[in-house]
Amino acid sequence: MSEPSFPSPEELQKKLSDFMKSQFGSNVSISTQVGPDPDDEGRGKVMDKSGEPFEFRYLPRDIKAHLDRYVIRQDDAKRVLAIAVCDHYNNVNYMRRLEAEDEKKARETEYTKQNVILLGPTGVGKTYLVKHVAELVGVPFVKADATKFSETGYVGGDVEDLVRDLVSRAGGDVELAQYGIIYIDEVDKIASATSASGRDVSGRGVQTALLKLMEETEVPLRAPNDIQGQLQAALEFQRSGGKPKRQNINTRHVLFIVSGAFEKIRGVIERRVQQHTIGFAASREGEKPGDMLEHVTTADFVEYGLEPEFIGRLPVRVVCRELEVDDLFEILQRSEGSIVRQYERAFRAYGIEVFFDEAALRRIAELAAEEKTGARGLLTVCERLLRGFKYELPGSGVTRFTVDVELTENPDKRLAELMEQGQKAMAEELAAVAREYAQRLSSRHNVKVELTEGALAKLVQRALAENIHMRDLCAEVFKDYEFGLKLAEGTQEPLLLTEEAVANPDRYLSEWLVKRYRADRRVGE
Repeated sequence: MSEPSFPSPEELQKKLSDFMKSQFGSNVSISTQVGPDPDDEGRGKVMDKSGEPFEFRYLPRDIKAHLDRYVIRQDDAKRVLAIAVCDHYNNVNYMRRLEAEDEKKARETEYTKQNVILLGPTGVGKTYLVKHVAELVGVPFVKADATKFSETGYVGGDVEDLVRDLVSRAGGDVELAQYGIIYIDEVDKIASATSASGRDVSGRGVQTALLKLMEETEVPLRAPNDIQGQLQAALEFQRSGGKPKRQNINTRHVLFIVSGAFEKIRGVIERRVQQHTIGFAASREGEKPGDMLEHVTTADFVEYGLEPEFIGRLPVRVVCRELEVDDLFEILQRSEGSIVRQYERAFRAYGIEVFFDEAALRRIAELAAEEKTGARGLLTVCERLLRGFKYELPGSGVTRFTVDVELTENPDKRLAELMEQGQKAMAEELAAVAREYAQRLSSRHNVKVELTEGALAKLVQRALAENIHMRDLCAEVFKDYEFGLKLAEGTQEPLLLTEEAVANPDRYLSEWLVKRYRADRRVGE
């Protein structure tokens, strides 16, 4: 008896799909999309979005100049970050060339990665800095909050999903993903608390899991507990004729950047420095949290709750300072990512032009500073001031307005004024359309047709109430006038359309025609 033949790739895909649907429902499917084959032509080349081999060619001042377009102030932070990024990717270039020349020597060459820890209060531009560095360099960028791992039980291998996300962001290009940037925010929230029973297991476990990623390690492209992924891998293996595909991504050249506010570490630094400096507290009265962070040491991080091995893998420390009113004002004026541009685009989508005068921007910056959330406070203030304008002005007849100091002090009053102006402008526009309709009737039938002010007011009121275009409303109200006016073509007496004509158009036309007929008979007699 002959053995049953192995199903074709198409048959296998169908069988797997039917099985997955029967077990997990119709929302689950099997796809066969795979990443680049390492045995394909071009192996070893890292391709960017344009299809050209990825090559880092920037200087530190190039990176800082790029960041200056989006992030206001933080000059020291931008310089330190620019140097770290250049060091990292210059080493990437060197190692790639060395691997091509002497693979053994490349494996033996050691390099301490310039992983970065960003410190500073919320809303000062930490995420923005990293995001725009990745965009400039041209590598995939993944952001996650460290609290996600602790709160949902993400320990051990689950943090490897960050690396897998790089592959997804790289469009399946595993080679390019190996040079990406992983950014983890709120890392201060996973500092392990010391207690009588020892260190907090959850925080320490997350740090240990991340530590493995920051070192050189191989991460499976498919999670071991991903049943669908494993079945899909089997399908791809069969489709490729038994030729193995690349299954892992190496983290040797992945740049890791972590950040946090570290609000409570100020107390740790103060205690340490007070032990060695007489009059420390007095000399630093009025010093801001960002200034205090400049004095942080590895020992401070360890006392705060970060594992020595973990903080040791983050050699580059970047401190971002708290934003003041002048900084927020400059963000509104100069940053390419200013929310002023966003609001201009939002209102323009409704056909409304909005203008912000300088005094109003200054006042918005002052209000945002009171929020104590950095640049995020700008959005909070603008949304509070302009939310009603976004809702009421579209379709109101208002085509432009200015955000000035008076508006920031009393937005409801300005909105009411604009709505009144808008209604008036809309009424005038609708009345003009009605007059134009009457003029066309006059031209077509050689009879002068005019609308009284009362008739115009009634038509405008009805068009607004029924939300109908004026031209359509006139065509509906005076639909029989095209035929009726033919009977009176050439008459010298004008047809004056009053409120009665709008309310009872057919009767008004009939009476006017009868009146014209009788008048013409008397003239004939």
